[in-house]
Amino acid sequence: MSVKFDYTRLQLEEIAKLAMDCAKKNGATDCAVEVSESNGLSVSTRNREVETVEHNRDKSLSITVYKGKQRGHASTSDFSEQAIAKTTQAAFDIAQFTAQDDFAGLPEAHLLVDAKTARQDLDLFHPWDLSTSGAIEIAQRAEAAMFDACKYIQNSEGASVNTSQGHFVSAASNGFMGGFAYSRHSMGVMPIAQKGRFMERDAWFVSHRVSQLLASPESIGIYAAHRAASRLGGKKISSRVCPVLFDAPLAAGLLGNFAQAISGGALYRKSSFLLEMLDKKVFPKHVNIVDDPFIAQGMGSSYFDDEGVATQRRTLIDEGVLTGYLLSVYTARKMNMTPTGNASGSHNLRITSNKTKPSDDLSVMLKKLGTGLFVTELLGHGVNYITGDYSRGVCGFWVENGEIAFPVQEVTIAGHLKKMFKGITAIGADELIRGTKQTGSILINQMTIAG
Repeated sequence: MSVKFDYTRLQLEEIAKLAMDCAKKNGATDCAVEVSESNGLSVSTRNREVETVEHNRDKSLSITVYKGKQRGHASTSDFSEQAIAKTTQAAFDIAQFTAQDDFAGLPEAHLLVDAKTARQDLDLFHPWDLSTSGAIEIAQRAEAAMFDACKYIQNSEGASVNTSQGHFVSAASNGFMGGFAYSRHSMGVMPIAQKGRFMERDAWFVSHRVSQLLASPESIGIYAAHRAASRLGGKKISSRVCPVLFDAPLAAGLLGNFAQAISGGALYRKSSFLLEMLDKKVFPKHVNIVDDPFIAQGMGSSYFDDEGVATQRRTLIDEGVLTGYLLSVYTARKMNMTPTGNASGSHNLRITSNKTKPSDDLSVMLKKLGTGLFVTELLGHGVNYITGDYSRGVCGFWVENGEIAFPVQEVTIAGHLKKMFKGITAIGADELIRGTKQTGSILINQMTIAG
């Protein structure tokens, strides 16, 4: 597959300007538009045989039109002048029938990223000129390594290889114009282990903006195989209260729970368990959380958010204290606060501990756990963001005196996110990036186990 775009950056800008001109002619007082195109390849194999091959080439224009404080939105995949005119008219027609919203509107000019900064390069575009046959070979190599790594791996739920690249331009009648090209690549494998009547599965995935920085398919297959085999013979345990260690990929989920709780949408609707916690202690003093949009090659990196507001590196948790929210222009207005450049959510969120030493790998974290539950998979959806109640089915390992004793299954862990956050006693140096979240394994002092 040859990697190229049908439109240049300049052409996308001209299309955006045309849409805004049409909106103004229709009577819009303000408007914002995004024009984008992308292409990609996705391949999956199962038991070394090709299962799916998907090529995609997409393009889209979406426009938001304001008639005073009324707002309408429409989109199209047709970039012809006639289609753009019809789409902007549709957005305007919708705006005329929507209720007035005093908080609606574009960002004030002083909030916008300046044009020079908006064009700076964060090294986000590294297209992978990968053929279909090449992608199939990579997926098959991952599965072959998986099967060869362990005699208990006799079946597979598949391996996948995905690559995508795109570019976009966002513009608005307040003077904002920005955009960039980006790429995302990933691969993963899901082995099934069987020993007698016991059968277990696991998975491992990696992703990066640069294909050359992905782990090798062989290493992914081998690691996934050993993870699956290690779960064979899982047992239930009796109900109790004990420490719980979250594996790094799952700890990223806890970081996501935090981000959701401090998002403007949840806060102004009063549907967050962290209401009125600004400038108060939410985590132990040793914990810090930083949101950094300026990391080169970061999955969440950008100099501006979805509204064109300038982004900033922010410390959200400073020595355990909540120092800021994630606010768009609309949610900031609702809360009588200042937008933070987070209309698209958090950027690159990282949680760290002042107690963490470079040697604190997983084996050290298990020793810190002592006797308790090491969780490697979460099941179901049991997070109540309004109350903070947390209840999830889990699989993992029972640990005694810092050593894994046996695999555990069919148990539930429960707690309250406020108490869980405050109960973090250690964060490992085994850091992992999952999407836009970066964390090591996280040890919580106690949770309730239902066996």
